Order: sequence, then structure tokens, then C-alpha cells
Amino acid sequence: MARDFYEVLGVSRTADRDEIQRAYRTLARKYHPDVNKDPQAEERFKEINEAFSVLSDPEQRARYDRFGEDFRQVPEDWEERVAAGAGAGNGSRRPTGGGPRVRYSTAGFGGEGVDVEDLFGSLFGGAGRMRVPGADQEAELPLTVEEAYRGGRRTVTLAGPDGQRRYQVDVPPGTIDGQRIRLAGEGGRGSAGDAPAGDLYLRVRIQPHPEFRLDGRDVHVRLPVTPWEAALGATVPVRTPGGDTAKVTVPAGSSSGRRLRLRGEGMPGPRGADGDLYAELRIMVPPRLSDRERELLEELAAVSSFDPRRT
Repeated sequence: MARDFYEVLGVSRTADRDEIQRAYRTLARKYHPDVNKDPQAEERFKEINEAFSVLSDPEQRARYDRFGEDFRQVPEDWEERVAAGAGAGNGSRRPTGGGPRVRYSTAGFGGEGVDVEDLFGSLFGGAGRMRVPGADQEAELPLTVEEAYRGGRRTVTLAGPDGQRRYQVDVPPGTIDGQRIRLAGEGGRGSAGDAPAGDLYLRVRIQPHPEFRLDGRDVHVRLPVTPWEAALGATVPVRTPGGDTAKVTVPAGSSSGRRLRLRGEGMPGPRGADGDLYAELRIMVPPRLSDRERELLEELAAVSSFDPRRT
């Protein structure tokens, strides 16, 4: 059974959006696979992202609070469909051969699992006279950072009860981890021939990258520099997720760990501002020194009064 999303983030059910976001940022930094090498960290990170993507969206959170962990199996227009079915009266017939019987969680109603057809029957005089719409379904769509940045059309193959099916999916540029892509009418079948099918939602999962780390639309990258570039200042190249090369100015006197911000060089924002790229400096020393390099460094050591261990 999936863990409660509020428990995953360590927040109460009355937590506001700011509390949820603070909890997510703290846990995401702690369990990101680039930072935490524990074998379980990646799964924990995915769980944290899943919980945040639901609880940070007011509509999804309301559905989760009402229907519990099976909230995605309930069609998003469930109430409208029920109302439409009620208005149809006894005009719809139960499909022959016994249509699929779908069970939904009813945590919001104070009960355990309930058969929707039985529920409809008690409300409207017999489930056999109701058209039960198909349930929404969800699957994961793994993407690299570069694929999410560029977007474009992808062919996705998913296994289903009728075998494997292929879908053509349009990925919007700047797609972020946890975002859902809707394929209308590709979800579960309705219980009758004329009952509408549900929708299929593809939940995007950005795969760990050896170079880039994403935080929403912001991109973090480690930028190696030489000791003299850090000490004297320099302009150095840094690669972006789009495959381009940007220039970043390293101020004189920079140390390892300093973050330099490149505004608008992060993930594209289709409906708002682009994210930023943060280059974190890593000072690298030559693995081997020439005689002249050693001579110069020894001279620097002799004349310099700098002591990094002095507070």
C-alpha cells in the first residue's frame, strides 16, 4: 500500500502551500541521488516528488483528500458523469456479459472499498441501468534532462490488458519532473459500449543526470575552474541542458562552493519565466606539475600570508 502523501513530506493535513514547499525542498536536497548515495535514496526521492506534485496542486490535493490513494482511478469529471447518468434515468442498460466492476477507495466517505456499480444502484434504482464511465489511468514517462528541455514527439509503448500499445506523445518544451501529460480517451474502458473511456495520464520522471540537477525549472551544474581562474577571475564556458554553451564570469577571489547565477538559462517556462542556471564552482588542481609550475607555486607559498584555516 502506498504511504500517505502527508506522511511522506512530514506535514499535517492542514499544512498550507508554503509549509508543503519547504518540506519538499528540505527532503529533496537530502535524498537527491546526486547527493545521497544510499541505494534507497532514489526511490525515496521519487516518492517525495510524487507527494509534492499532488499536494502542491489544489485540485489534485482536494481529490486525494476525498478519495484517498486511489484518487487517480476516479474520473476527474466523476460528479458530472454521475449527474449525467442520474438524468438519463433508466434509459441505459447493463452491458451483456458483465462489464468490468471497478472499485474505488472511499476514504472521504468514512468507509472501505466500495463497488461503484453497487453504489450507483443504491442511488439510482439499480446499477444495471447506469452507464459507468471508464477510469482514468496513469503510467510513468521517463525522460532525460535534455529531452525534457527540448520537448518534441515521442513514441511510448505501454503494456495493457490487451497487450502492448503504442502512443505518439507530444512532450512540451520545459517539461519538469512530476508533470502529467494527458492522453484523452486512452484510459480504462466504460462498462457499456457507449460509456466514455477514461483518460491516460503520463507522469514525467526526469532521470538522474551525471552533469545537471533540476530543482523545478532551475538547473544546477558543477563548474570546474583552475586555482588561478578562481583567484584572478575569469570568463569560462558552461554547458546548458539545451546543448548550447553559455559564458559565466567568475569573480576574482572565488572559492569552491560559490554559486553563480545565469538568469533564464534553466528549463524553458511555457507559461511563465524560464528557470535559471546555477553554476557551482569546484576548484581543480593539476594532477601533475611541471617543473615551472612547481617553482611558481612554491614561490607563491613563500610570499603569501593567506591561511584558509584561520577564522
